[in-house]
Amino acid sequence: MVVVVIIGIMTALIIPEMKGTFEDALLRSTGRDLVNAFSLASSRAISLNQPHRVELDTHTGKFLIESRARENAREEFAPLKDVAGSDGKLDSRISIEVRKPDEIDSENPEANRAPEEGLPDAILFNPDGTADAAEIWLRDRAGFRLVLRLNPITSRVQVIEPEHE
Repeated sequence: MVVVVIIGIMTALIIPEMKGTFEDALLRSTGRDLVNAFSLASSRAISLNQPHRVELDTHTGKFLIESRARENAREEFAPLKDVAGSDGKLDSRISIEVRKPDEIDSENPEANRAPEEGLPDAILFNPDGTADAAEIWLRDRAGFRLVLRLNPITSRVQVIEPEHE
């Protein structure tokens, strides 16, 4: 009886600590997927000397890497073909918000406004190694958040973990 009571007490102490472990892993995995897509778009833009962009649909969680293509004397973007990691779908349990520079308040990040509804968000990566400035806010159902801040000068991603809601 004593052993069963001790196991019950230990279980009661351990289970609350493990809550959020799965959600945290899912959130970080989603962040890694986006960081990999940004890295691929940046490296292809530089190596091929051709602008690339990552298109994010915040409603469906789908992302797609596109390269600039000329068709009928117009410049348009076309999806990459036969390139691993050039498209994908993020877990539906993670919400995504893309904030552009005019929406970002670096002094008070909590006051930033949410993006407007509409077309998918696109982040452009240039052949000179620069990119559009943006912050991608990822949030799971448990209130854990992760911010991917894209440096416009180096096109590198800084991962920031804000306080839990």
